[in-house]
Amino acid sequence: MTQQEWGQLRQRLLKTVGQNNYKNWIEPLEFRALADGIASFDVPTNFLGNYVSQNFSDLILHELKSDDHDVRRLNFSVPANAQSRPASAAVAPVTQAATAPAAQNGLSAAPLDKRFTFDSFVVGKPNELAHAAAKRVSEGGPVTFNPLFLYGGVGLGKTHLMHAIAWELRSNRPDLNVLYLSAEQFMYRFVQALRDRKMMDFKSMFRSVDVLMVDDVQFIAGKDSTQEEFFHTFNALVDQNKQIIISADRAPGEIKDLEDRVKSRLQCGLVVDLHPTDYELRLGILQSKVEQQQAVYPDLGVEPGVLEFLAHRISTNVRVLEGALTRLFAFASLVGRKIDMDLTQDCLADVLRASERKITVEEIQRRVSEHYNIRLSDMIGPKRLRSYARPRQVAMYLSKQLTSRSLPEIGRRFGGRDHTTVMHGVRRIEELKQSDGQIAEDLELLRRALEA
Repeated sequence: MTQQEWGQLRQRLLKTVGQNNYKNWIEPLEFRALADGIASFDVPTNFLGNYVSQNFSDLILHELKSDDHDVRRLNFSVPANAQSRPASAAVAPVTQAATAPAAQNGLSAAPLDKRFTFDSFVVGKPNELAHAAAKRVSEGGPVTFNPLFLYGGVGLGKTHLMHAIAWELRSNRPDLNVLYLSAEQFMYRFVQALRDRKMMDFKSMFRSVDVLMVDDVQFIAGKDSTQEEFFHTFNALVDQNKQIIISADRAPGEIKDLEDRVKSRLQCGLVVDLHPTDYELRLGILQSKVEQQQAVYPDLGVEPGVLEFLAHRISTNVRVLEGALTRLFAFASLVGRKIDMDLTQDCLADVLRASERKITVEEIQRRVSEHYNIRLSDMIGPKRLRSYARPRQVAMYLSKQLTSRSLPEIGRRFGGRDHTTVMHGVRRIEELKQSDGQIAEDLELLRRALEA
């Protein structure tokens, strides 16, 4: 492969991975040779080579093979003369502001998505506390909880809230130095500063901000030196009473390979969970997005029942839900059909299949026994003590609601009980759900856990 061919291949990669990823990870690669099925590249740091190997090697291999090159694997290595290279060989910064001190009167580092504002964030019971806390810190007033730690699964709104805070701070407090970036970018800058022997510049920039926002902090887990620097940066800002806002995909104590002292620091402020969305919230999100889509497709409406169907079927990820609606409007516009149930099932067949959650009776039994802290054998067994009978009825009720199993089938999985016993248990829980707040709360918690 020639350098010209590598240049053409890089342009294809740019279109695939996007400008930001290209500047950070692909552009710094220097093609060296292709021999014996191995494509070799020079990289400025081992860190960059390892990252590209883990995240982009399959894509690069695919492009090489598309050009009919006989290549089986990639090799990345730092050349012996790397230390004497000019600065131009260094990895490109995330943005122009990335190598400069935090920008006065504004934001630097990762770009913000204009769609992610508080106005476009749909609030419901699962996310109302996170939304309220985010609104409070976005006012830029005195620090009341530090850090604000937002966590939740994919597509539940963490990054949306982070961007919304940043936009609001830009509007409310343009005098503040606000730095928003991902944990991955923090790590990249730290490694770059070490390599370029500019740690004092790095420390100065991060310790001079008024608000530090770090997204997806779980990515520094297991990176000892990065955690060390993050810990010191965190302490320095807290000592100056500067606001820190963090997001992750799980609670601080559940992030594996995160140092105990870092976990402790992250837990010392307000830790807020963005719960999985409930049906009402998903329906509200869809209704909000329909208005946006109709601005693009003014002649298209949505037939009754479609939004309710989607809110029920696509329950785990808001991004998938929004993407499904976007596809639905585009497809209807292209084929000239109305958005009804037939079109929805035709257009979104793959999404609906992927979103099917196959909950089993056995999984329900295990979850319920864990929730009530009883042995699974006691719940399924013949004992009729109330401490076992009530959880058993709860498990029967959830099995009827969340699986397609018939009453006789459910009964067989509960120690060979008759279907009338299952029917009685289901009816009893339906009655208690209306009168017993604890039972209603248990059912909601269990349902969320099982559908997550």
